[in-house]
Amino acid sequence: MDNVLNFLSNISWWGWIIIGLALVAIRDIFLQKKHTISHNFPVVGHLRYWLESIGPEMRQYFVANNREELPFNRIERGWIYASAKKENNYEGFGTDRDIYEHQHVFINNAMMPFQIDKDHPNSIDKTFLPCAKVIGKFNKRKKPFRPASVINVSAMSFGSLSAKAIESLNKGVKIAGAYHNTGEGGLSPYHSHGGDVIFHFGTGYFGVRAKDGGFSMDKMKELVKGNPFIKAIEIKLSQGAKPGKGGVLPGAKITKEIATIRGVEVGKDVLSPPNHKAFSNVQEMVDFIEDIAEATGLPVGIKAAIGKLEQWEELADIMLKTGKGPDFITVDGGEGGTGAAPPSFADHVSLPWVYGFSDLYKLFKHKGLSERIVFIGSGKLGFPAKAAMAFAMGVDCINVAREAMMSIGCIQAQICHTNRCPSGVATQSKWLQNGIDPTLKSERLAQYFKTFKKELIEITHAAGYEHPCQFKMDDVEINVDDHNLSKELSKTYMYKKTSVPFTSMQDLKDCLYLGGNYNKTQID
Repeated sequence: MDNVLNFLSNISWWGWIIIGLALVAIRDIFLQKKHTISHNFPVVGHLRYWLESIGPEMRQYFVANNREELPFNRIERGWIYASAKKENNYEGFGTDRDIYEHQHVFINNAMMPFQIDKDHPNSIDKTFLPCAKVIGKFNKRKKPFRPASVINVSAMSFGSLSAKAIESLNKGVKIAGAYHNTGEGGLSPYHSHGGDVIFHFGTGYFGVRAKDGGFSMDKMKELVKGNPFIKAIEIKLSQGAKPGKGGVLPGAKITKEIATIRGVEVGKDVLSPPNHKAFSNVQEMVDFIEDIAEATGLPVGIKAAIGKLEQWEELADIMLKTGKGPDFITVDGGEGGTGAAPPSFADHVSLPWVYGFSDLYKLFKHKGLSERIVFIGSGKLGFPAKAAMAFAMGVDCINVAREAMMSIGCIQAQICHTNRCPSGVATQSKWLQNGIDPTLKSERLAQYFKTFKKELIEITHAAGYEHPCQFKMDDVEINVDDHNLSKELSKTYMYKKTSVPFTSMQDLKDCLYLGGNYNKTQID
């Protein structure tokens, strides 16, 4: 025994490394059967798997050029980070973008920009930009709502995002005067820090869930009564990441807190089915919308990714016939977003935002319904030029998800579905969340929103308008092919946007109670 100990004590550290590698090689060749590369190339084969695991980070930081990455390239991410931190977000020496590439957007500027005087709301507050329409006005809801900001936080659930991320977003929208969509995970304490809220639910009915897994109107009324900061209700029909597919929340992720908020059992898998239990056809959906609006007094809308239009046309016909239906429609892009999804869905099911929205808006305009609906766009629109294009196409508000996440620290690691988000934004790990300071991050979200609105206003003025709702389809051109390199949006998507009733920003200001940060509305 002493001889063995003496032998081991005399082995150098190089010797121990060689012994360790030899043991790994024996394991690779004789003990494991899963990996051919490790068997055929023991020890060094592990280098291949390690390089593969850090491939996205290597490409992101060292290989991809400034405009190459998806879903958001380095220039886009850099603009959000700099805007959120109130740093210099300008470029020098001209654009490095290929302005002749397919679908590049051009905004036609006026010879003379719109001029504001010293008493104009945007002279006093360069970020003042409320929605030009009132949600729920046409259907005469008891509590109509005018969003005090045209950019808002899209549907992202507590559970998908961390508690500190949700808290940061809610505190941030309060500062910026925007609203915060809860996502389908229910209303949590972290949504209750002063920001206006749109309560969103899907087929799982989390937060308003009956014991049988269906919808509970009693819980909905109780929720709205106890939380007056809820300004509207949104029913999710589908999302861009995986339209027509339900989700599973693994039991391992359901903590006691999440179970209480969602109305489910601790530790038990929860299925969100593809279809709603509360309705099975378009007419029943309209009746469901009206029942909720009547019971709560709030505007009620729907969210969906767009594909086939037959049932949307049926909805439009019912609205024409009855005068009833959703107060707003949120159109999600098929590009996918914060929701985890199989690549077959994220890549191929439902239309990208520009195609889906243009098809739907054209249908409602043809039916004469575009004026009574507030259209909300959601799908990589969190940049001023893209927002200007969206307003020219007919949106009234923008919802942002991933852009909002980046403003509070997301680094596009693209591992949201693993619960190992390194920035603490999309994880339930307490340790990883500890890196988020909600006080600081809320300021950054608010600053991103303020910078966004300021630059969108400046683009609007450059085009000769006072409010982005005044953009027309012919104000924006888009590259469509090499022969006729660009076309106006009206010729690209074959419709003209309905004019939005708008008098002046001063009138909008007069309609809003400006208590602190434009976070309350007062509608005549």
